[in-house]
This record gives sequence, structure tokens and C-alpha cells, in this order.
Amino acid sequence: MRNTRPRIKVPFEGIDIFLELVSITLLLLIWIYVFVEYTNLPETIASHFNAKGEADGYSNKLYLWFIPLLATVLYVGLFALNKYPHVHNYMVNITEENALKNYRFSTRIVRVVNTLTVIMFAYIIYYIVQSAKDNQIHLSNWFVPVIIGFSLLLPIVILIYYKKLNKS
Repeated sequence: MRNTRPRIKVPFEGIDIFLELVSITLLLLIWIYVFVEYTNLPETIASHFNAKGEADGYSNKLYLWFIPLLATVLYVGLFALNKYPHVHNYMVNITEENALKNYRFSTRIVRVVNTLTVIMFAYIIYYIVQSAKDNQIHLSNWFVPVIIGFSLLLPIVILIYYKKLNKS
């Protein structure tokens, strides 16, 4: 099936620039942090934690490089996806008249999710490194509920706003 939606470039606004800068800065900090801390870590590190924040899986410290790599690949993939908003899924028919507002909203959602994903990876990498250095930090009691809460609430908020956006 051929996509006949308008192909327009969605201009960045201030919030978009801010979100991209936060994501890129955090990605750079993640890589720098792993690079700086890597030699100070034991050969075996905790690589998985249960809901209580207790280590229940261990790996070679080489595993540590996987997380920044995964975060970077996900960031680049979602960033690239935002270059083609006409391929995103929409609940309304996209026309010349409503394309910009729907594309802007869709790309912003992807940008927010991208930033939240990088923040989550930054927290996880910090936690793994600190745990490997025997610093007695615990996965905060708020981490799992916040991740689940965002996963449930964000789509609801998006749906409500999306319906409002397309009423006008």
C-alpha cells in the first residue's frame, strides 16, 4: 500500500531542541562514565536486579559496554524515525491541513520517549557501576513504579491530548 500522506519537514521548536540536547548530553555522559569507571571494576559485575534492587544475575564487565551501545542505537533509531513522520501511525486521516499539527505532535511524542529512555539507561548504568564498586546503593523504591506508571499514563495522556488536537 502506497503512503499518500503529505511529506513535510517538521520544524524544531524550543522544547524539541531542549529534549534532543538532554538526550545527546546524557548519551555522551553515559559513554564517558563507562570509559572512566571500566578499569576500576571487578571482572564480574551484577547485570540484572530484581524488583527489590537485589542483584540476581551476573556477567563479565564487558557487558557494561552493551548498555551505552543499546542506548545509542535506540536513540539514533528513534531520531531517524522522526525524520519521516508520514510513516508514523495516526488515528485520523492526514491531510495537507492537519499534517503539521499531527506530525509535530507525533514527533514530539517520539522525542519525549527517546529522552525518557536515555534517562532510564543513564540511571541503570550508574546503578550497575556503583553496585560493582560495592557502594551500598539500592535501586530506589520509586524506580519500578515510576517506569510502570509512565508506561501506563503516557499513552492515556497522549490519547486524550490527541483527541483534543484533532477536534479543532
